[in-house]
Amino acid sequence: MKAIYPFFDWCQNGPLNQIISSRESIFPALETFHLFGLTLLLGTIVVLSLRLLGAMLRNQPVSELAADLSPYTTWGLAISLGSGIPMFIGVAIKCYGATSFWIKMCFLATALIFHFTYFKKVVRSEEAAAVSGKLAAWGALVLWFGVGAAGRSIGFFD
Repeated sequence: MKAIYPFFDWCQNGPLNQIISSRESIFPALETFHLFGLTLLLGTIVVLSLRLLGAMLRNQPVSELAADLSPYTTWGLAISLGSGIPMFIGVAIKCYGATSFWIKMCFLATALIFHFTYFKKVVRSEEAAAVSGKLAAWGALVLWFGVGAAGRSIGFFD
């Protein structure tokens, strides 16, 4: 079956897919790492967002908390992306036709841009202003949980 876009066909029929498809245990292992990374990433985002919303750790400066959580956020993102790419390669043609995949990619691109621009700027500042802090918190929660929900729906709806 040929994909409309050669990139998806190349991924589906390329050497990495052959490795991923060669053993039944590889894809579930990748999924496990992916979920672990997503949990680590979302956990740090939730803690920072709840702090920005004033729901917890009110006495700890936001910038200090962000610095403490930064390595975990970075590892969570690295593990999620590092396992997500081979997972995609393993089912590229299915992803091409899955609306949930495209929704996830839109959420992911937006979440990454938001995270590395606005969210980081707010959490690094010594004074996370009420309005900008709340906007950063809700934006991060909606976007990152949107990535997770859309990703999870790939297996169910498409």
